[in-house]
Amino acid sequence: MLEYLPLIMFGVVCAVLMLGYPVAFTLAGVSLIFAGIGIYAGVFELQEMLAYTERAYGIMTNTSLIAVPMFIFMGVMLERSKIAEALLHNLAHACGRAPAGLAISVVLVGTLMAASTGIVGATVVTMGLMSLPTMLKRGYEPALACGTICATGTLGQIIPPSIALVLLGDVLSSAYQQAQLNLGVFNATPISVGDLFIGAMVPGIVLVLLYLLYLAWIGVFKPELAPPNPDDTPPPISELIKSIVPPILLMVLVLGSIITGQATPTEASGVGALAATLLAVARRQFSLKALASVVRSTAKVTTMVFAILLGSALFSLVFRDLGGEQLIHGFFHDLPGGTFMAVLIVMLVIFLLGFILDFIEITFVVVPIIAPTLLMMGVDPIWLGIMIAINLQTSFLTPPFGFALFYLRGVAPQTVATSAIYKGVIPFIILQVLLMVCLALWPSLATWLPNLLR
Repeated sequence: MLEYLPLIMFGVVCAVLMLGYPVAFTLAGVSLIFAGIGIYAGVFELQEMLAYTERAYGIMTNTSLIAVPMFIFMGVMLERSKIAEALLHNLAHACGRAPAGLAISVVLVGTLMAASTGIVGATVVTMGLMSLPTMLKRGYEPALACGTICATGTLGQIIPPSIALVLLGDVLSSAYQQAQLNLGVFNATPISVGDLFIGAMVPGIVLVLLYLLYLAWIGVFKPELAPPNPDDTPPPISELIKSIVPPILLMVLVLGSIITGQATPTEASGVGALAATLLAVARRQFSLKALASVVRSTAKVTTMVFAILLGSALFSLVFRDLGGEQLIHGFFHDLPGGTFMAVLIVMLVIFLLGFILDFIEITFVVVPIIAPTLLMMGVDPIWLGIMIAINLQTSFLTPPFGFALFYLRGVAPQTVATSAIYKGVIPFIILQVLLMVCLALWPSLATWLPNLLR
């Protein structure tokens, strides 16, 4: 019974989180309780807890994590500057005469916002408020309209600069170092958040193209679901360029500096935060009141992330010292089917946990447990990170508990049935699963560009 204590602890954490208790305090509290049980049962040494101070100090001094508040600041500032609103207005009128043109413009705007903000909830809510009433007014099927908005909003999960990729990159970097040390490799090439950013670019572009092809197919073969608007007047080219250029410049500034090696993700996040502020000033949306609001929002989210980080560090310490790592390692190695079956089971578990846990919780609780074992089995860390990110993105959409569905339900008109939201996301879930299958068959989709630029 004692050998399964780590798994019981994991189960208790998930159960308490489902009851709605704060994540950080749940992780820390349950870990302390099970550490006490382990001490009483003689399977955990009290002095092992001294290592927690080093872990906490390591989190606070981790320069990669400075990118988290900077990217959050950048995203919130862009949201307040109303860049997405102007961009959607102009693109919608530019594409409105074509079948499914409005839906296509929503995907294009969402892609640019994902490449500029990386915050899923904010993108779904913003796009829902701005585009859903217009799509319904123009005769779009509610399911198609809701599915397009939800799927587009979750692109921030995989398209850099994604907060999810920043956190995943830090966790996988530590897991990769640990796995290499366990294998006796002391000079392995480290992976970074920048590697994940670069690795996610090709899969992200492929996913956007799949969305656009699906909507184009709807426009051609089922135009009654997404009718064109012949009364739309395309905006002047100057207006269109004026609305498109700022987010593209910001994307090039942030991602371009990372790809070319001119800046680390942390440095690029600072540049992005400053650029977003300057864009707000240029659009006359900046004020001290607005700045204070952005700083407060950034502080709240950053505090939550780092509190969860500290709680998860205690959880992983207790889990590992109770023998959880050996238990997981033995389970995966005893599986028939080897590495393929191990990865498949992990992906299924993460997908199911995505129904009840947020991506931050899964990143800090589940990934540190399973990643070292999978990496020791020869799985590429960049490929694994991209697969996990897309998997979590899929769980954001999957009924009945997908977080993106809840976000849209909160801002959608009451005339839109919840069943329509659920129905609308199914084709986009299939497209995301198709992308995961493609990545499984051709891992170079995620690894080719990082290896080329190293």
